[in-house]
Amino acid sequence: MTSASLGAAPLTTDRRAVLHRRVRWIVAGTITYNVLEAVIALTAGTVASSAALIGFGLDSIVEVLSAAAVAWQFAAPDPHRREKVALRVIAFSFFGLAAFVTVDAIRTLLGAAEPEHSPVGIGLAAVSLVVMPLLSWFERRTGRELGSASAVADSKQTLICSYLSAVLLVGLVLNSTLGWTWADPLAALVIAGFAVREGLEAWRGDACCTPVAVLFGDDEDGDEEHGDGCAGGCGPGCSCCAP
Repeated sequence: MTSASLGAAPLTTDRRAVLHRRVRWIVAGTITYNVLEAVIALTAGTVASSAALIGFGLDSIVEVLSAAAVAWQFAAPDPHRREKVALRVIAFSFFGLAAFVTVDAIRTLLGAAEPEHSPVGIGLAAVSLVVMPLLSWFERRTGRELGSASAVADSKQTLICSYLSAVLLVGLVLNSTLGWTWADPLAALVIAGFAVREGLEAWRGDACCTPVAVLFGDDEDGDEEHGDGCAGGCGPGCSCCAP
C-alpha cells in the first residue's frame, strides 16, 4: 500500500513488495510484544501492588485493542462507515485506562496500598526501553522508504511506548533503591496522562493514518480503496502526516 509521498525515491514492484512484507512483520511483532508485555506487567504489578506496572500493562492492552479496532474497520468493504465507531472504541478504551490508573494511583498515595520492590517490573521496563526504540527506528526507516505516512505515524506511537518504559523504570528504581513509595503512583499518573492524550487524539480523529491499513491490499487497486488517511491530506488537527 502506498500513501502520500514522504520524499522516498521511486520503488520497483519487487522492492515495494519486500517493504510491504517488512511492515506487516514489524506491526505483527510489535503487537505480539505488547501482549507479552501486558501479561508480565499486570502479573508483576498485582504481586507488587504497583499502580505504575498495572497502568503500563493496561496501556499495552489498550494499544493491542486499538489495533484490533482499526483492523475490524479495514476488514469492511467500506472502511469509512466503521471509522467513527472504531475511533470511539479506541478513545473510550484510553479514557477507561486513565480513570482506573488514576484512582489506583491516588489510593496508593493515600496509603491504601504500598508498592513493593519488583525486580521483574524493572527488568521488563529495561527490556522495553531497548526493544521499543529499535522497533520504532526500523518501522520509521521502512515507512519512509515505502512512502507510507501511516507506518511513520505508527513508529512515532511505538516511540511513545519507550517514553512510558522510561517513566516506569525511573519510578520502580526510585521505589526500590530509595524507598520513595510515592514515585510508583506518580509514574502511574504520568502514564494516565499519556492515555488521556491518546484518547483525545482518537476522539478528534487525529489517528487518520492507520498502521493496520498497511496489512491490507498489496495491489495497486487496494491502495485506492484502503488508502492511507493521509492520501488526501490530513484533516484539521491531524498531526500524523507530519514528516
